[in-house]
Amino acid sequence: MPALVTYEVEDNIALIGLNRPEKRNAMNDALLMELRDVLNDAGDKIDAAVLFGHGQNFSAGLDLAELSKRLTPEGQAPRKRRPRHLWHSTFDLLARGNFPVVCALHGATIGGGLELASAAHIRVADETTFYGLPEGQRGIFVGGGGSVRTQRIIGYPMMADMMLTGRILTVEEGSRCGLAQYVVPAGEALAKAKALARVIASNVPQTNWMITNVLPRINDLSHDDGLFMEYLNTSMTRPPEALKRLEDFLEKRAPVLARPE
Repeated sequence: MPALVTYEVEDNIALIGLNRPEKRNAMNDALLMELRDVLNDAGDKIDAAVLFGHGQNFSAGLDLAELSKRLTPEGQAPRKRRPRHLWHSTFDLLARGNFPVVCALHGATIGGGLELASAAHIRVADETTFYGLPEGQRGIFVGGGGSVRTQRIIGYPMMADMMLTGRILTVEEGSRCGLAQYVVPAGEALAKAKALARVIASNVPQTNWMITNVLPRINDLSHDDGLFMEYLNTSMTRPPEALKRLEDFLEKRAPVLARPE
């Protein structure tokens, strides 16, 4: 049986692929557990990652066929509630792990697929991408952190509209809402994501960690507490690489920054 999540490393960048193309990369527990294991395994081995979907879509979200089986009278309910929801714990590994993640989007980015994309730090969408949150029409609610992450990106009014009415956003509409920082021609999202990941991987790892872990937490704090948190992090001991980069810049030895191809 092929892996539900593919994993390979190019230099110091992980390429992580959702691999249920015949199901539009719909996510079930088995896929999420494989994704969790891949994220844990990548750990300190890499400096950045690219997340993408095999086939014609990024992800159509929750596997509703498997959910419906669990909801039947014969379905097996868990004996006890899990201390942490599998979706939440897995997506948190991506959002607040120790390496930045660039997400390459195309085709359906729906429901849980949009929640997964919202956990990435940078999103690149090609022109075939479309977004939806159809939970309202399915009799369910978001369960992959969308009420926190996706809502913070697009705001309550837009999220309520998408969930209540089933509204589908085009790639352009999604970009205006912040769902993607980059929009590229069809078929070019993965290449653009790799180019961005290479730039990110060249940064000092400690700085990348602060951008992906400290910065979003500061967003949750009061003004004074946020400034204090910033002060604590700017006062941290800097790795030797940071001093060398500052000296290179001051001595005009640093490379000229260029836009990723």
